[in-house]
Amino acid sequence: MNPALLIAPIAIVAAVQGVTDVGVGNPLRKTLLDALRPTIQKDLGQPVKFVVDQLRAKGDWAFAIVHPQTPAGKPIDFTKTRYAEEIREGFFDGDTTIALLKREKGKWKVKAFVIGPTDVAWEPWPGEYGAPRDLLMLDGY
Repeated sequence: MNPALLIAPIAIVAAVQGVTDVGVGNPLRKTLLDALRPTIQKDLGQPVKFVVDQLRAKGDWAFAIVHPQTPAGKPIDFTKTRYAEEIREGFFDGDTTIALLKREKGKWKVKAFVIGPTDVAWEPWPGEYGAPRDLLMLDGY
């Protein structure tokens, strides 16, 4: 038997089950960011748009690393948010926002998020929520 015929199905299965970067132009990108936005807006008490560092999906899971900004594209003044005390105490490391989303009954829902983490706050999410470790970039870290 031709070895290429054995490898091709394996490659297809790996691609289907693998982690996908959700880039600009992918319709899933807008869907995921629109699902995340209300949660972050509520947390910060103001409207936001995102600058995306990473947006990845695997099956019914998504992982985002974004930076919220004002709708005008200006930096958020975190001293005027619930993070003011964390900033004063040195436990806030900028606007980096990490989020875990899951598709449930056809809708994407935020399962967990952290803004300004000073450590790898998402490390327990696979155990807590059942998220794939490779989606959260924990394998090989």
